[in-house]
Amino acid sequence: MTSSSIESFNAEPETIEHLSLVAARMMLAAFPPHIQAAFERRAKAINYPVEAVLEMAIVGFLDGEALSFVDCKPRY
Repeated sequence: MTSSSIESFNAEPETIEHLSLVAARMMLAAFPPHIQAAFERRAKAINYPVEAVLEMAIVGFLDGEALSFVDCKPRY
């Protein structure tokens, strides 16, 4: 298989700036059900995709002043 044919199988474009839907779903699946439900409730409450809410939670932990991975500049 060539790299171009592999790329055609990807359901979404690759990005290094934001958490992908696939990655977010994999991460959410690893959390206990009550945490999964909390992320889903928050996403619904603010009308954002759950992957954005998960990204904001991670970024907020790493850098309280960042809004997304693009802005995240942890001081470690």
